[in-house]
Amino acid sequence: MEKWHYLLTFQYLGFRYHGWQKQPQVKTVQFMLDRTIEFILGHSNFKTLGSSRTDSMVSAMKTACTITIKEDIDPEWLFSKLNENLPADIKALKLERVGKDFQVINHAKLKTYYYLFSNEKKAYPFATPFMCNIVEDLDIELMKEGAKIFEGHHHFKAYCYKPTPGKVFNREIMHSRIEENELLQANFFPDKTFLYTVKGEGFMRHQIRLMMGALFRLGRGEKTLEDIQNSLKEQAECIGFVAPASGLILGDLKFK
Repeated sequence: MEKWHYLLTFQYLGFRYHGWQKQPQVKTVQFMLDRTIEFILGHSNFKTLGSSRTDSMVSAMKTACTITIKEDIDPEWLFSKLNENLPADIKALKLERVGKDFQVINHAKLKTYYYLFSNEKKAYPFATPFMCNIVEDLDIELMKEGAKIFEGHHHFKAYCYKPTPGKVFNREIMHSRIEENELLQANFFPDKTFLYTVKGEGFMRHQIRLMMGALFRLGRGEKTLEDIQNSLKEQAECIGFVAPASGLILGDLKFK
């Protein structure tokens, strides 16, 4: 039977979800998307596949999935129906037909992640879905230097949570910088917040959160720039911790 393939680009606020992928007895983004598509089509004879998995409470400004259906559907109609029926914290950005050879995972060539954080003595409750707060004093300028060390080709085994056999740890990070946050603004944010931006073709489980954790330890004076450099060697041990998920945002996704 012939199948039709669609590429959905969308965004979501992940604070109330247990990540992208379907899991038993918990609310995930894929579960809500599938439930909405089933309601629109009146059947469950379709399949969704995400470009990447996000952790619980991680958000996405731009991500994608394919929808495979055994019927030809007008993309404009389905796009409109999705935005009429999806929860308020999930929004379709674009829907288009793609060929059967399109691979939403393997054809992603550049991913941009953001990590938002503040450095206040007390967290701002309404900002919690968007950013992490570190109460200990941070040396932001030192953290900026540390972030640059991750750029280039390195061995990232120390920044992979529970690696599986055969995992490739040699990867390239094209951009790794910390700056004052101008990406997201709100009157319920602290006066000064910070943004860590990371760009690369692909990332391992918890990689960016472990990198952020290492930079937090650097900023607190628990680690040095040399420790960051040494953590990128083949036999290095993890020097960070898995930073909270609510500060992490998948910012952009580009395909080959």
